[in-house]
Amino acid sequence: MIARNDDTFLPLTPQRFYVNPAVSDRHETWKSNQNGFTAPLPTSGYRYSLTPNVEVDKEGVYAESGFNEKNVAMSATESVYGNERALAYDPLVVDGLAEDSLQSMLLPYIDSARDGVQYLGKLIKQYGSPEGNGVLFSDKDEVWYMEIVTGHHWVAQRIPDDAYAIAANQVAIQQVDFDDPDNFMYSDGIQAFVEKYHLNTNHKGFDFRRIFGTDRHYNTPRVWFGQRYLNPEIAQSPTSSDLPFICRTDKKISVEDVEYILSSHYNETEYDPLSRGNEETKTLFRPISMNRTQNSHVLQIRNDVNTDCSAIMWLNFGVPAFSPYVPFFANSDRTDESYENTPVHCDDKSAYWMYRKLSVLVEAHYSELIQDDVDFLTDSKEKLRRYVQETIDEAAGLSGTELSNYLTEQNHQMVKMMRIATEHMIHTLFEKSLNLSKLTFNMDKNL
Repeated sequence: MIARNDDTFLPLTPQRFYVNPAVSDRHETWKSNQNGFTAPLPTSGYRYSLTPNVEVDKEGVYAESGFNEKNVAMSATESVYGNERALAYDPLVVDGLAEDSLQSMLLPYIDSARDGVQYLGKLIKQYGSPEGNGVLFSDKDEVWYMEIVTGHHWVAQRIPDDAYAIAANQVAIQQVDFDDPDNFMYSDGIQAFVEKYHLNTNHKGFDFRRIFGTDRHYNTPRVWFGQRYLNPEIAQSPTSSDLPFICRTDKKISVEDVEYILSSHYNETEYDPLSRGNEETKTLFRPISMNRTQNSHVLQIRNDVNTDCSAIMWLNFGVPAFSPYVPFFANSDRTDESYENTPVHCDDKSAYWMYRKLSVLVEAHYSELIQDDVDFLTDSKEKLRRYVQETIDEAAGLSGTELSNYLTEQNHQMVKMMRIATEHMIHTLFEKSLNLSKLTFNMDKNL
């Protein structure tokens, strides 16, 4: 599993979810309308899913997350920040390959997670990067996390099969083993670069975070909360600069665990902005789930089922704290119309705006409505997990186009089921909200 919250600068940057078909014999050039990056596209590419902005002409594409038809998952990007020492000698490239173009330039053309790192490394070497980015790749065998920290330098680490890693808008990778190509990849000349400009302040080792990163307490609390949830037996500070990157826990991590972390706001701690706790601490740190989270996703690849049913995208188009993660089988030629067609302004048809409405209603009267929402989300998780398993069971014996068509139809039916349930919840919460108005006064029943 790889997962991420896609946070934008504004509370509303509407997104859609659709599938780009495979292409062949194409002769086109990609050009970013955000920074002018230009590059020729390969003549052929795989089918892939994406969650781009609706206002492409204004906001840029930002394809962000999805699977290609080879069951390779990619999520890009998590913004990271190189320090001024390193950037002084390898500055960012203004018109280089940026987040708005990155997923579109890679996902249709890679055959594995490892291939994704290598492919992106070649693009960064050729075009440079205008920003720091953390990029996630996965396939049925491996998960890789890649951090681009200067105009041309990067490191990628394979996450061990028995481990997890959490990153939050800061350089996270620690010790790099340059003699272990199975678990590390890196930009050409990075060791010589660091040595030439005396960037390594440690006497031993190559701590990528210390060499290239910055200390940002804005970010560390989110890592702390995720590690605290998965390893409650370990005491750590939310402002520590030494939180580990590679972690291990005694329990097996489920989709629900990942969703809980991504949808959290420091629940059951003194830092929860929605709590009735200490006013001095409850707004001290930015939460993980935010009103400007435009989508949250868990890209899951199961190894216990038919390969053609194994890739599932759990997508949350609302504020994650209040909205469900809806599963989509990746082996599909198209998504439901309510996900494909998101308008710029609020409507009564699209999934994006439906889940936004749910989120606003719950937060507006949080203490009075949160239990209803929790019950709704719990019930949804049960139904959706059952629906996924029943679909996989029913798909046994199907293959090729027949299987893809079946999974597409199941995706549509699942969306329909969730629309009925969510609209019912919205109506229920709306009715309850009418009794929570401050413009009320209890006197005589006739007055």
